[in-house]
Amino acid sequence: MLTQNLGYPRIGAFRELKKASEQYWSGKESLQNLLTTGKKIREANWTLQKNAQIDLIPSNDFSFYDQVLDMSLIVNAIPERYHEIAEDRNNTENDLYFAMARGYQKDGKDIIAMEMTKWFDTNYHYIVPEFHKNQKFSLFSNKITNEYQEAKVLGIETKPVIIGPVSYLLLGKEKEDGFHRIELIKNLLPVYIEIIEKLEKMGAQWIQLDEPFLTMDLSDEEKKAYHLVYDQLRKKFPYLKIMVATYFDCTGDNLGLAVVLPIDALHVDLVRCPSQLNDILQTSFILSKTCLSLGVVDGRNIWINDFEKSLSFIQKAVEILGEDRVMIAPSCSLLHTPCDLDNEKDETVLTAEIKQWMAFAKQKIEEVGALKKLASVKDPQELAAAIKPNKDIIESRKKSTLIHKPQVKERVKNITDADSRRASTFDIRQKKQEKALNLPLFPTTTIGSFPQTDEIRQLRAKLKNGTLTQADYEEKVKSEIDRSIVWQEEIGIDVLVHGEFERNDMVEYFGEQLDGYVFSQNGWVQSYGSRCVKPPIIYGDIERSKPMTVKWSQYAQSKTNHYMKGMLTGPVTILQWSFVRDDQPRSETTMQIALAIRDEVTDLEKAGIKIIQIDEPAIREGLPLHKVDWDRYLNWAVTAFRISASGVKDETQIHTHMCYSEFNDIISHIADMDADVITIETSRSQMELLDAFADFNYPNEIGPGVYDIHSPRVPGVSEIEHLLEKALAVIPARNLWVNPDCGLKTRKWAETELALKNMMIATKKLRQRVNETSGIEA
Repeated sequence: MLTQNLGYPRIGAFRELKKASEQYWSGKESLQNLLTTGKKIREANWTLQKNAQIDLIPSNDFSFYDQVLDMSLIVNAIPERYHEIAEDRNNTENDLYFAMARGYQKDGKDIIAMEMTKWFDTNYHYIVPEFHKNQKFSLFSNKITNEYQEAKVLGIETKPVIIGPVSYLLLGKEKEDGFHRIELIKNLLPVYIEIIEKLEKMGAQWIQLDEPFLTMDLSDEEKKAYHLVYDQLRKKFPYLKIMVATYFDCTGDNLGLAVVLPIDALHVDLVRCPSQLNDILQTSFILSKTCLSLGVVDGRNIWINDFEKSLSFIQKAVEILGEDRVMIAPSCSLLHTPCDLDNEKDETVLTAEIKQWMAFAKQKIEEVGALKKLASVKDPQELAAAIKPNKDIIESRKKSTLIHKPQVKERVKNITDADSRRASTFDIRQKKQEKALNLPLFPTTTIGSFPQTDEIRQLRAKLKNGTLTQADYEEKVKSEIDRSIVWQEEIGIDVLVHGEFERNDMVEYFGEQLDGYVFSQNGWVQSYGSRCVKPPIIYGDIERSKPMTVKWSQYAQSKTNHYMKGMLTGPVTILQWSFVRDDQPRSETTMQIALAIRDEVTDLEKAGIKIIQIDEPAIREGLPLHKVDWDRYLNWAVTAFRISASGVKDETQIHTHMCYSEFNDIISHIADMDADVITIETSRSQMELLDAFADFNYPNEIGPGVYDIHSPRVPGVSEIEHLLEKALAVIPARNLWVNPDCGLKTRKWAETELALKNMMIATKKLRQRVNETSGIEA
């Protein structure tokens, strides 16, 4: 039996890559320093896995920004707007790469970044490939072979990991009408063959091709593409061992396709879909020579492996296929888990009782090795003794009094349909809100956060280490809020935010104040590029014991005559962006969170906050991968949002925010959320995402983002005007808001101030034009 890993976290145990990347982007460190940091992380990751006796160690799972962007550069899928950068000899390959990811605004050039969206149902964001009809591909970057050779020099044989050609195309987007991107497969495949030829000549024995779209709904043409690709690869490479990796769900209707591919190993996710093992073992797969890689260690969550459960899968597979056809692995790449639980030293943060229930990436690698050893134990009594420590920990978690709160479970049980309904329909609410709020045409706002400067972060660090008192900390935060309010008033923003200077993260901040949560010190995972988040951990029943945001919102409102938005994170996003307990349905946990947020919303209203935003950027990312399962999820997800938002008067305006999602196929469910105002990301797609709202005739108010906050470039006034004109073509003027794409936490103040000033100039010009046209006084 072989052990293998599909991918390892690339940020470094202490976020070394984030720090080196940001220092390089800011011009404070050289490119060489960034490259050296990347090399050290790769070597540490390979060495760790070698020492853990993993048989098939991945290479090319490292990235300086995103693995899909890497592939676009490798196959020369470089959008035309970047060609000038690529052709400039003064620019390196890295300059081009980061320009595609982050945009480019210097040397007289102003180029927008490529679009970004969620990686399946995770909180990881990838850079969306752009495709044109009859597009040609060629080998542009040697990243894959370079990293394979780098490991070989260290004496470590690796298994190069490559996004499969079919999945790569399906991850992208057509940038012109009249074709489907899967039609490009014959143009793309020769480049893959060229890459694999180089690897084979260098001595590679295994190649891993990630094809997560095998767990998605596929058209007949897409299925034909899989047959075409893998038939040709088998003919071209009869002796090279090719693995196809699926993950995140069942192969479902694609099972018959997956088990007949002419490959040497098929990886399946038995954490997300344990039933597929039986399904596979009942097909002709058992008559082939293909190995089956069992994804039994959870690559998406932080709970320890249940050895007894995993061994039952391994034993069943071995019984039918034989040991030499079975591999043991995590369910997916460990990219989605923190690096090392050993770095959690402070028991006041993560207690020993709860910590024993957990495993981070390093520990999961160890679990893979442990399962291989346990699977070789033939004597039942010896095996029972060997797994007893693990079994005792599993049982201790089930019985722990820390987890269960009867009053919380009872409150969820007593939820009624009325709890998820506003008192009046939107058309009635809108009239009442227009009268009560008296906002101008095209009201302007921001999504919530302002730049989290080093000084702000240091304040929180000093508070935590005791070098700053709570009173002094609060005075300094108030000073930041005061300054931001004055600035917003000066440039003319209509609905203000307090800036969220007291918040570390939009989920962690709430988790710290809810019962049932625990935290890590170094449990960072990559969200996109250099952006890392430290997801809080839901280990027990969720309850709000006291108000969480009221004090700061009330203070901010007292400092201005403008409306101050109350800022909350919605129940589904709090769930999705946490590591979630796995001992009850996710829907049950979400309803507990919804009730906690509902209590906060009603307290904000009582405190005089008339506009409340409940962010739900993760609601689409939670979609099951198979459409047949969508309605079940969306029904409870939408209900949870409505429960959180429905305890207020008609005059109180509820906003929600979503970003980096496709809305076309769930637009009716978004409408069912019944938020008075929805703000969405649209600038990178040039308002393309608005088409879904226009085609559906979305009834409520919309704020399409006019400013891409995930790029450092500053949009000009004319650019924002153009986007607003496109929005006005599909949204009634009465329903149109103006705002950035997302919160401004990750940006610098200089670019933020300039971009928002440009946004206000463009808005005022649009107001004047529309008012003059309609005969309304400006």
